[in-house]
Amino acid sequence: MMRRRMFLGVALAGFAGTLDRGFAAEQKSQARPFTIYRVTYRGRTEVEDGFDDYLASNGVAVRFIERDADHDVSKLPAFVDEIRATKPDLVYTWGTPVTLGIAGRYDAPDKQKFITDLPIVFALVSTPVASGLVADRLKPQRNVTGAVHVVPTETQLRAMHSYRPIGKLGVLYTSTEQNSLSIVEELRGLQQAMGFTLVERQFHLDAEGHPTADGIEHLVAEIKGAGADWLYLLPDTFLGTQYGRVAPAALVQRLPTFGAAELAIRQGGALVALVSRYYSVGQLAASKAMRILRDGVPVDQIPIETLKRFSLIINMPVAKKLDLYPPIDMLNYAEVLT
Repeated sequence: MMRRRMFLGVALAGFAGTLDRGFAAEQKSQARPFTIYRVTYRGRTEVEDGFDDYLASNGVAVRFIERDADHDVSKLPAFVDEIRATKPDLVYTWGTPVTLGIAGRYDAPDKQKFITDLPIVFALVSTPVASGLVADRLKPQRNVTGAVHVVPTETQLRAMHSYRPIGKLGVLYTSTEQNSLSIVEELRGLQQAMGFTLVERQFHLDAEGHPTADGIEHLVAEIKGAGADWLYLLPDTFLGTQYGRVAPAALVQRLPTFGAAELAIRQGGALVALVSRYYSVGQLAASKAMRILRDGVPVDQIPIETLKRFSLIINMPVAKKLDLYPPIDMLNYAEVLT
């Protein structure tokens, strides 16, 4: 099992400069705990565990101000006001909707609505450039940096195809989430080169324009009825709250699911996933926070990165229900859930 996990296992590569023992030995003891204002979307996750553990293991004392949007982005303006009042040393944000609500787009016409004068470190943002957070991942040139958690889309599709060929790819997403729109646009661009057809469906919106779970089972059935070979669970924030309905609906339709995020297979019931570990993404984000807080590196000089190695995970109970088992050679490097 250890050999399997190490093949595509998580490695915290790219933490340049963050574990410089000589530098740490030369520093004076921290005079006071740093204050981090943390905004999550659906409460605490393993991302925060990895973030906190990384700072603690490197001797960085922190006091957190914890706030949770609880799936409601309308709470974010009040958090922005509180951040301005409390003036923390750093702001941590979880996910694209929260990060956009706190930091705003880099080209936002009214920057007064957002935090632009304090360092912001995000985790779980899949497409920071396409979402408008920054113009360049390597050179953010603003007060935002962070850790991307999603494996490149083409790499995911190739892993999916290795398990079962893709003729038609189903996708269910939220039309009001910029990161989802960006990924779907990327999927459209890959169709011809990779030889598949995209079957798209969107979550319904309520009268106020918010995504709703109404009709999920019907939408999944439509995707299957259109001939989809796979249902791709892209890193859509609202979709992540609906795995409990999407995955069972896909099983009823005997439609295999492929997850882009760890939660999709750990809790969401996906058949297979190629992911960055949430805990490791949190550590990567924390390494950037430490460079800002302890090392004094300007946030606009810290590149946005993703992990360099990923984990392929197969959900064997789901494979048995679908009678769709992985290729034998895939078992040599995948982690298998039993």
